[in-house]
Formats: sequence, C-alpha cells, structure tokens
Amino acid sequence: MQNFWRILNYAKPYKFQIVMAVVFNILMVIFSVFSILMLIPVLKFILKNTQEVVETIPYQGISQIGVFLESQLNFYLSQWIQTYGHSAVLKWVLIVGAIAFILKNVTRYFGSAFLVYMKNGIERDMRTAIHDKILSLPIAAFSETRKGDILARVTNDVLEVQWAILGSIQKLAQDPLMIILTITFMVIMSPQLTLFVIVLIPIMGIIISSIGNSLKKPSEVLKKELGRLVSYLEEHINGIGIIKSFVAENSAKSRFQDANQMVFTQGNRMMYRTELASPISEALGSIIIIAIMWYGGNLILNKGSLEPETFLAYIALFYQIIAPAKNLSKASYDIKRGDASASRIFEILDLPNPLEDQEDAVEIGAFEKEIVFENVSFGYGDKEVIKDFNLTIPKGKTIAFVGQSGSGKSTLANLLNRFYEVEKGRILIDGIDIRKIKKSSLRRLIGFISQEAILFNGSVEENIRFGQPNIDLDDIKNAAQHANASEFLEQLDGDYSYNIGDQGRKLSGGQRQRLTIARAILKNPPIMLLDEATSALDSESEKLVQDAIDRIMKGRTALIIAHRLSTIQYADEIIVMKRGEIMERGNHDTLIQKQGEYYNLVKLQEI
Repeated sequence: MQNFWRILNYAKPYKFQIVMAVVFNILMVIFSVFSILMLIPVLKFILKNTQEVVETIPYQGISQIGVFLESQLNFYLSQWIQTYGHSAVLKWVLIVGAIAFILKNVTRYFGSAFLVYMKNGIERDMRTAIHDKILSLPIAAFSETRKGDILARVTNDVLEVQWAILGSIQKLAQDPLMIILTITFMVIMSPQLTLFVIVLIPIMGIIISSIGNSLKKPSEVLKKELGRLVSYLEEHINGIGIIKSFVAENSAKSRFQDANQMVFTQGNRMMYRTELASPISEALGSIIIIAIMWYGGNLILNKGSLEPETFLAYIALFYQIIAPAKNLSKASYDIKRGDASASRIFEILDLPNPLEDQEDAVEIGAFEKEIVFENVSFGYGDKEVIKDFNLTIPKGKTIAFVGQSGSGKSTLANLLNRFYEVEKGRILIDGIDIRKIKKSSLRRLIGFISQEAILFNGSVEENIRFGQPNIDLDDIKNAAQHANASEFLEQLDGDYSYNIGDQGRKLSGGQRQRLTIARAILKNPPIMLLDEATSALDSESEKLVQDAIDRIMKGRTALIIAHRLSTIQYADEIIVMKRGEIMERGNHDTLIQKQGEYYNLVKLQEI
C-alpha cells in the first residue's frame, strides 16, 4: 500500500476536482437512496396498505426512529389522499421518484467527470515525471537496462496504474458513502434484519479479498515479461536490416515467441484468478439474498414486526450495496495488481542521480583560458579505462586523440561532457572543477559531434535548431551552408520543412552527419568535441564533412577523437593513447620522425 499513497501524492494539484467529485458523489448517494425509499409509498398504494393516520406519533429517540418516520409517511399520505385522491397522489409520488432517479444519474456523471480529469491528469504527470527523470539520469543508468523495458514502464505500467489504482479511487470515494447511508436506512427500517445482514456480508469480502492477495506476484512477473517482449520488438525493428542480412528471421521469431508465450502464460494465471472473483461474489450474493428473504419472511409472517412493502424496499436497498461491496473488494485486488506496475515506475523515479548539480554549482558564460585533466581515473565497473590521465589544452588549440579501440579516447569526451563522473582526480575549465559548474552551463560551452549522427524524426529545420527554439530560419540556412549541407538541401528544393524520417533514415550517412555539424555550428560553442565524426563515411562524404569540420574548428578549442589519421595531420598536438594512458604526444611530423606507436598506426592505415 506504500506505493498507493505515493501515487495519491500526485493528486495534490487536483484538490478542486477532488472536492467537487466528493460533493457530487454525496449527492448521488442521497438521490440513489431516496429513489429507492420512494418505493415504500408506491408499494403501499399497490398493496392497498396505506393506513389512515389522523395524528403523528411523537419522536421518542433514535431507537424508535423507524416507527416515527413510518408514522410521518402514513400521516401525510392520508392527508394528501383525502385532499387529492389516490390516483393524483400516486402520480406525484412516481414523478418525485423519477426526478430523484434522474438527479442520481446526473450527479453520478459529474462526480465521475471530475475524477476522470484527475485520473488523466495524474497519468500525464507521471509520464512527465518519468521522462524528466530519464533525461536527468547519467548515461550509465541505462547501460544495463533494456530500452523496451523503459518504454513499457512509461506506457503499459502507467496505464495499469491509471486503470487499476486510480480507477479504484472512484470506488473508494463513492462506494463507502453508498454503503454507509444505505445501511443507515436499513437499520431504521429493520434493526433486526440489518444485524443479520451485517454478520453475513464480511464473509463475502474476506473470500474475495483472499483472491486479490494472490494477484500481486503473477502481476509482477507479467510486467517483467511484457517489458522483455517490448524490448525484443524494439530491437528487431531497429535491427531489421541485420536480421535479414544474416538470415536470422527464425532466430528472431523464436526469441519473440518465447517471450510472447511467457506473457501469455502469466497473463492467463492472473486473469484466471481475476475472473474467479465475479462468480464467487455472485454465488455468495445469491446465498445472502436467500438468507435475507428467509429471515425477513419470518419477521413478516411470525412476528409482524416488518411490513411487506418495507421489506421489499429493504431488499431493493440491499441490492444497492451489493455492487459497492463488490467494487470495494475489486478495488482491493486492483490496487494490489496495480502495485506491481507502481513499483516498476518508482524503480525509475527512485534511481539515484550522481550527476545532480551541487548546491554551490556556478554558471560560467564563456571559456577563457584552458581545459585541464588532472590525475583523472575512470572505469566501467571493475574495468579501469583511464589511469592517472594528465593533460592541459590551451584555448584555441586543436588536440587529436588516437589509439586502438578501448584505449579511453571516447571516455575522455564523455567525462568532459559530464555524461559520466570522474572517479579520481578532476577536470578543470578555467580553473573550475566541472563538478562545481552547472551541467547546463558546462554543456552550452561544448559542441559535440559523435560518430553516429543522432537525428530525430522531424523536419530539417527542427533538427538543426534542436535545443534552440528562438533561432531565425536565416541563421539555420547559414549554418547549413557552413556545414556543406545546402548542396543536398537544394535537391529538396531548399525545403527545410522536409521530414527526414525516423533517425534521419531518409538521408545518407554523409547528409545526416552534415546536419549534425550544422546543428553544432548554430550552437556556436567555444569548445568542440568530435568523436570519430568521419569514420563511417565514404570518401566523397568524408571530404565534404571534413571541409565542414575544418570550417567549424576555426577560432575554437577542439578535441578530436580520430580513427582516420589523415584527418588530424594539422592538429596542434596529437595524443597517442593505449590502455587509458598517454603513450606519445606531439605534432604529426614529430611523431612520424619518432617512429613509435603513432608511426605504426599511420603505416597500418596506409596498407
């Protein structure tokens, strides 16, 4: 139930809707009970059991409230019948009953409508909270988590919480009121019969609740398997080309079918138990009705303490509480089932974020002097990738990092961007530890172009202006021109509203990369990070992209992680890395003359 109360915290912004829902639900319950009580005078007319009463019995305390109210009813009916006649009084009693019934349904609608606004609002707010949390977490938080499982939490689990837990709020707000008010009138009508009923009803609740208690574990397993299923689907869509190329359709089918079968099995286990609740409650309800009719019939026939029309109205009132009682039992196991989804949602929301800005973090508006890596060490788990790394990069210099895969080049870029946190040592910008700089301020200083051109489903204009909504279209066109992107955009009739498709797949690799460069140019940062930005391109595309990169680096401090060594010959300094350490450093000519690690790498590429 702890998750249930946490979910309810999201209802705080909807206090007005909650108050109005409570008001309308109270009115609904009152009109509902009143419309049933109107059966008593109608039945009195039909059964011709209206006693003529010349004066009312005085009120003699709460224990005699039933006798007093019946006396009042008979008195007024007698008076009205004498004045207007049986037919006219019956007509008006039915009209009043019909109005009460209509008002019951009108108020029920408004009570539900206010709760619908609240439930959908909470669903929206929870999705927003999860998305905000995902964006704030470090990249390391997702290294062992399937993307499909995260998608399942944002979609399926939030829907489950809305349907199961938030749907139960309406039952918890409305049904107890219905039960309390109905039982109050049942006590007034026949205390003996109501005592008999109150003893029987908990039996039904206990049995149904025991079914609900058994739902949570199958529900948790089902959510986990559904997340695995969505993950496989997402992987297969993204990797459809590789699957077809390696003729691995059968393997992919088998993987998906196994996960789908597990969802099927766990779904059956849960639904079998869920469906068991309705027939059990129906059977128990029928048994209780038969028992009430037996006991109430004896009160009418043997003791004369209950009138037939009162007993029939009593049965109708009792039917009024069967549905709310079932709803409360159902709400109990719905909450338990939704608790599994809520747990998965809060697993994301409760993830610690080691990269939160410190309280004394500062804003920096410009890069003035130098970047310093001071005794920096970092590892992924038990594997150390960077070891006591030291390097000073003056403003305006171009520094290239080369070395074999796994030597730590990309890790340095990730640490400078604060995608990961330095474990030992520190990185300084103008003498300030980057951990003491606000992340947003730090990242505004850095333009990052990765090996993979990350684009989004949208227009050319939206992708170039990404993160900068107030930029003019003329500036976007200028950035595209400097990135050598205007050439292929002319083939699109210069249409910057052209949709490039999911991940930019309507464009070639070189075209996608030039759009990412245009995006970086528009940002106009003083520091550029280029992580093997041309390694995946053909020769023609590489030349166009490299020309754009050379243009973007002028007047900026640049850190280039290079795979193709021909692209970094004019760097001010080349850092040769191996197993997280600097093996050699110097410009191209110096390192060639030295005939060490760099020389060997160049010769390998020439071959």
